[in-house]
Amino acid sequence: MQREIARRSNRDRTEATRADLIAAARKLFIEKSYAETGTPEIVATAGVTRGALYHHFADKQALFAAVVEQEAAAVAQEIDRASPPSLFARDALIAGSDAYLTAMRAPGRTRLLLLDGPAVLGRAAMDAIDDRHGNRSLREGLVAAMREQSMMRLPLDALTALLASAFDRAALAVEAGASAEDYRAVLMALIDGLSPAPPRVPGPARTR
Repeated sequence: MQREIARRSNRDRTEATRADLIAAARKLFIEKSYAETGTPEIVATAGVTRGALYHHFADKQALFAAVVEQEAAAVAQEIDRASPPSLFARDALIAGSDAYLTAMRAPGRTRLLLLDGPAVLGRAAMDAIDDRHGNRSLREGLVAAMREQSMMRLPLDALTALLASAFDRAALAVEAGASAEDYRAVLMALIDGLSPAPPRVPGPARTR
């Protein structure tokens, strides 16, 4: 029993140290940028040793990847919370879209996920992170809408990628001071524009 308690205590301390490093790194990456932040500053802010940092992360880039992964997961959690399975698929897509734009207003989040993330980790690594989190939520919502027949059937990968890019562009624009309402209106129009076209009703025959 004592050995189990000791193992649990060690695991808790390890997880707490990792969390402290990620929190400290996030703060500094936002305040100073990835390039201008050094590992000595990170360990000092976290209150841990340099050895502790390298016990958890291979290097600064690996720590940055952990920060980005945590941010992406937080956004996806907000989307999932706003779009439960009880909603109709179209309503869930709209609620999830609103949740994404709101979640991306967290200070520093657009910089971490949309600017520094691709620059530091590369586009392929960022795409993989997105596919585990926000894009996964979007993809599931699109599949549900197609099954519900509230959205026309289109190539899923291409549709997910293009809609995700539109959402990211909206988040960057709002961060820069653009009207959130304007961008939301356009995004909603994009979603509604994917609805199946209603059947054409023949009109009265023309007479000459």
